[in-house]
Amino acid sequence: ELIPFIKWVRSTFSIPVLGLLLFASVALFPTILLPSSPSMWMAGLTFGYGKGFLLILSAASIGVTLPFLIGHLFLHKMQEWLKQYPKKAAILRAAGEGTWFHQFQAVTLIRVSPFPYMIYNYCALATGVHYGPYILGSLVGMVPEIFVSIYTGIMLRTLAVASDVRHSLSAVEIVVNVLGFCVTASATIVCTIYAKKKLSAMQSEEAETS
Repeated sequence: ELIPFIKWVRSTFSIPVLGLLLFASVALFPTILLPSSPSMWMAGLTFGYGKGFLLILSAASIGVTLPFLIGHLFLHKMQEWLKQYPKKAAILRAAGEGTWFHQFQAVTLIRVSPFPYMIYNYCALATGVHYGPYILGSLVGMVPEIFVSIYTGIMLRTLAVASDVRHSLSAVEIVVNVLGFCVTASATIVCTIYAKKKLSAMQSEEAETS
């Protein structure tokens, strides 16, 4: 299924046009609550690690900034919504407390954790977090997700090419891809567990302070 799709994309769009489309989707989809992961996969598939990382990171900076700015229009509603979910709100409010570095650290952990990032984009302003630690923490916290997405795209391309009758994976390629998958999955799990523990600690501190 992938080989015809890849060929269609490459024959329909030039590389610059495809890059602009992927940039626009990663930048705008989070604002309208649509997942941008498929676009990140396509960026990895097309541009690889270096250019793909730069494209996704620069687009993601817009993708997390627009909801933050739009949040000014719904600030009161967001604050009321957070009151309805005190347990979740305690985690988010922890990101808006303390020093600049504390806010940066908390935002980074929220991005690494499984918390729905598109919801946090709109709720962040209601927690009192400043834009500086918000944008920097968001970009740093999204790095693991970006690399996983790029790796997924590269794996999809590798598997698509391997499924062609004219090409097959060598033993070395199979070992490299299996090891790469194991390392990526392990690193993601470790980062997520660490982030959840740190956020739980921050949540407990916030509860004690309250």
